[in-house]
Amino acid sequence: MKVACVGGGPAGLYLSILLKRQDPSHDITVHERNPEGSTYGWGVTYWRGLLDKLHEHDPESARALERHSVSWNEGVARVRDAEARHPGDEGFGIGRHRLLEILSARARSLGVRLEFEHEITDTNLPVADLVVAGDGVHSALRTRHEDDFGTEIRAGRNRYIWLGTTKVFDSFTFAFVETDHGWIWCYGYGFSPERSTCVVECAPETFSGLGLDTAGEADGLALLEKLFADVLDGHPLIGRSSADGSAQWLTFRTLTNRAWSRGNLVLMGDAAHTTHYSIGAGTTLALEDAIALAGALRTHTDLPRALAHYERERKAQLLSIQSAARYSAQWYENLPRYIGLPPQQMFALLGQRHSPLLPYVPPQLYYRLDSAAGQLEALRRFKRWLGPKVARTVHARALASRK
Repeated sequence: MKVACVGGGPAGLYLSILLKRQDPSHDITVHERNPEGSTYGWGVTYWRGLLDKLHEHDPESARALERHSVSWNEGVARVRDAEARHPGDEGFGIGRHRLLEILSARARSLGVRLEFEHEITDTNLPVADLVVAGDGVHSALRTRHEDDFGTEIRAGRNRYIWLGTTKVFDSFTFAFVETDHGWIWCYGYGFSPERSTCVVECAPETFSGLGLDTAGEADGLALLEKLFADVLDGHPLIGRSSADGSAQWLTFRTLTNRAWSRGNLVLMGDAAHTTHYSIGAGTTLALEDAIALAGALRTHTDLPRALAHYERERKAQLLSIQSAARYSAQWYENLPRYIGLPPQQMFALLGQRHSPLLPYVPPQLYYRLDSAAGQLEALRRFKRWLGPKVARTVHARALASRK
């Protein structure tokens, strides 16, 4: 089979690796519009469950990935002068640049062609049996046929900026700072022995009240360094280079598609779906898309059946993750509802922010119920039953209101 992967991100590169491992005779080219070694962002996160899957599907790239990652097994939350540490699942961070280096080298070693500085649009689409659109949330191939894909994009309320820092966090760190214009907070995690990612978020009123809407990059970073001086231990923040050479404040765009394929064109990764960054799942979902698509193509020799199988499988697997991401984003958008709680309660509800029940139960009552559920199996079962039921009801009402 001849395959053209449009977009040289983790999804397209990993799919090319898996397909070559399944059948070395596949003719696979990855087309990337940017120069080799040029990438945006700082570090990406993933968890032990993904690493186990990668070891199963391609041990060589998994070993390299693990070798170049940093890890942690607890979360830290800081509000004013209070701090709490909570044990958690084993998490990992790796620089996006290093991740792409590893996957590119592995793909090349298997005979995949990588073509950089080669932008693909609908007018110069490669002739191939399968064209994979892994070109991100702004996918040109998806946008050209967005009516066929049934694309929907919803912008979040809060503003955020993706930064780096020389402060190396030893845990996944949340820090909340109160200002005269409302709360502002950051998520920090290490991705190398010398660097960490630091994502800063705030409500639009805080963003404008602090003057971040009009500040230049240098002034904006200086203000954020001052606000987060305690958590950064005096280390600087570093702006991400973009097309215009500056770090950009954004609003998160939640993207969904009714259909994931059109003829021999199929969507993957952020071109197909996005989930809010606060659950740290974007790279994981892209790689899992690649695993699922490779598996469907191995199981079904008929391309339409393979693409339909891939779409059904991934949509089903994404339901709970997309729900968790939606409620996590809403938790931060409604931060004043939780930030005034006693520190122990606030930190506990930070860990429960994915819950579909939390927005509909008074926070202190939820905390008491959750604490009791931790000790009584009957309450745990009731909570597991009620949460999805509430989520389905709310989702159905939201869909009905759009009609």
